[in-house]
Amino acid sequence: MEDASVAEFSWDIRSPIERALVVGPYGALGEAGVSLTEIRNFDLVQVMARRGKAAEMTKPAKARFGVAAPEMPKAVSTADATLIWSGPDQFFVLSKGGKHTTEALVQTFASSASLSDQSHARVLISISGPKGRMMLAKLSSIDLHPDAFPAGAAATTSMDHTSVTLWRGNDRPDGQAVFNVLVFATFAESLWHTMLDSAAEYGVEIGHSEDLA
Repeated sequence: MEDASVAEFSWDIRSPIERALVVGPYGALGEAGVSLTEIRNFDLVQVMARRGKAAEMTKPAKARFGVAAPEMPKAVSTADATLIWSGPDQFFVLSKGGKHTTEALVQTFASSASLSDQSHARVLISISGPKGRMMLAKLSSIDLHPDAFPAGAAATTSMDHTSVTLWRGNDRPDGQAVFNVLVFATFAESLWHTMLDSAAEYGVEIGHSEDLA
């Protein structure tokens, strides 16, 4: 047995769409109308009020983040986190750097909410560019016009029969709208290909980043 080989396993964390994501241009030639960027290495915690504790959850949330947790379909950004409505009496905490991990939030919501770490269960895709909204309109029944879906608006919806959390972040410096999509990791590659197909006619710039939009 001394000469027997032992398989070596790598436990490096890889993106669920790493195989499908090819950095660079895609689709129509010329200036890209859509930018598709996967955001990697983020912390995502779902905070869910316990039965009858929704009001009690409000105070510690505001003390922790400096803003009230959204009680309607909205996304609220702070200096180091984004709170995203994910359903009645629940919201996501999206952040970087380990400050707002599940372990870090346990004491904050010890008596009012249950926590679920979703950091490796979801894929985060940022969509921008002059044709970004038109691409998303092919996949979602939500009215994404700025008057109906301004910066900070959020929704739980479906795209190509896939459940997602969608919100509009802050506009880019050039004024282009930025949309963010959270999708379950198991469905992410399928939705990614669907987005590419929908955006191909506009030209796509594909990339990945560790910076939250």
